[in-house]
Amino acid sequence: MAKVYTLAEVSQHNSAKDCWLVISGKVYDVTKFLDDHPGGDEVLISSTGKDATDDFEDVGHSSSARAMLDEYYVGDIDSATIPTKTKYTPPKQPQYNQDKTSEFVVKLLQFLVPLIILGVAFGIRFYTKQSAA
Repeated sequence: MAKVYTLAEVSQHNSAKDCWLVISGKVYDVTKFLDDHPGGDEVLISSTGKDATDDFEDVGHSSSARAMLDEYYVGDIDSATIPTKTKYTPPKQPQYNQDKTSEFVVKLLQFLVPLIILGVAFGIRFYTKQSAA
């Protein structure tokens, strides 16, 4: 029977001298493979301390790469120790309200109408002053 590790135990193996990964619920000691990894050792080391399944799957590894995992297998992960992924929920946005649009028009008119009246008054004053002279 395979040994079951917690994520905390696996997380302690996070260096170039001791590198363990969690992929698809299984724990792999990939320390000996670091130098041979085509993507470099940093890619593997950066995936320690978490569930690296998504990282592994996103790259699109070949079937031979998947078969190689078997020789590095050391046990299983206690899935209860892996934090659940939280789904992003956007903040609540206020609903667009048609009534607000009419409020905006009213406020705009309350600002513009006095300015227009003032402009017309100055225009009349200017026109009448010139025609009187």
